[in-house]
Amino acid sequence: MALAPDVSSSTDPSPIEEEGNGIHAPGLNYFVFGLFFIFGGITSLNDVIIPKLKELFTLNYTEAMLIQFCFFAAYALVGIPGAKLVKKIGYMRGAVAGLVTMIVGCLLFIPASQIVAYPLFLGAFFVLASGVVIVQVVANPLISLLGPQKTAHSRLTFAQAFNSLGTTVFPIVGAAVILGSLANVTADQLSGAELTAYRQAESEAIWQGYLGVAVLIALVALAVWMFRNRLQGERHEASAGLAGLDLLKRTRFGFGALCIFLYVGAEVSIGSIIINYLAEERVLGQPESVIGWMIGLYWGGAMVGRFIGSAFLRIFSPGKILAFNATGSILLILISANTSGELAAYSLLAVGLMNSIMFPTIFSLACEKLGPRAADGSGIINVAICGGAIVPLVFGAVADATGGNLALALAIPAICYAIIAGFGIFARKPA
Repeated sequence: MALAPDVSSSTDPSPIEEEGNGIHAPGLNYFVFGLFFIFGGITSLNDVIIPKLKELFTLNYTEAMLIQFCFFAAYALVGIPGAKLVKKIGYMRGAVAGLVTMIVGCLLFIPASQIVAYPLFLGAFFVLASGVVIVQVVANPLISLLGPQKTAHSRLTFAQAFNSLGTTVFPIVGAAVILGSLANVTADQLSGAELTAYRQAESEAIWQGYLGVAVLIALVALAVWMFRNRLQGERHEASAGLAGLDLLKRTRFGFGALCIFLYVGAEVSIGSIIINYLAEERVLGQPESVIGWMIGLYWGGAMVGRFIGSAFLRIFSPGKILAFNATGSILLILISANTSGELAAYSLLAVGLMNSIMFPTIFSLACEKLGPRAADGSGIINVAICGGAIVPLVFGAVADATGGNLALALAIPAICYAIIAGFGIFARKPA
């Protein structure tokens, strides 16, 4: 295991205690749940920002997906260094470092909005995501270690439900604050000074929203820092070179890392275009400012599914449940792409319910028996999350190449889910 009792002296009155095959540290679960809530909400807020910036800067789908590319590229660049940082300073201090980086990223939206330069927005997304990566390197293995190994699948899924709570709340509030401010005119009708003034006015809600998020993150960072010594006796196995890359030689872990890449890419692709998709005449035919709140149904489905899934994963094979949900996602995509109206809308939104248990289940199945290599494994998994940068970009390119046909582009996430179903069957038995 990654943590072991510390034989050194400590003034902390609540050192960690062994609990079966895991670690018991009273009260730390609640902090970890808070971390899941924060980075989940931050990530899903991108889905609200994309249609806003797409309109403000008159972007095509490929250009708009650069937001997700810059955000999730941070996972590829920061995942392994983030794991090394956590191994050096510990889980709790690592979480604080990640939260502070997130605050810096949020504050960068202020100059980006005032200067109204799209590249500056992309830079702010990258810095913000870098902090999210570090926090996620901490949260995923820590929640797995705070209890018996046999219930790790269920426990991580339950923690991910708080992640989904954040992904549900943030977009609903963000849609009301950000999309609700869309004016009757559009950026493509303006030029020169009028265009600059319009962009500054319309982007004001963006930086104000992220300023509020920065305050929330600061409060969480302060709370975590106050309890930074609560977790005692951490032990991380040293690794040479790029930490954790050797784990990819293990078939189970390598296949799982690929599926994390594909899952995040599929989930982000759908979430990124769902507001534009619902606004199409074939589907609901309503403006983004009216149906923007419905993105909360997509992420809310994942939240409900995770609470339910955490119970089912204690009874049934996690691999079989993963295969079932991935297959369900494919069927829902096919229904949405080949129908219209509310059926097309709600069948695509229901993919969120199928997504519910996928990330935590893939993560825990891939990382079974890693023991003291847990931080390395989490770092590699976080690198694999860069699928959220690559797959949506491919999705956007397909949509643009087909004249903005989002229904046809849904074939991209469907292929991702097919491979994930295969991993579920492959990993249906314990490692």
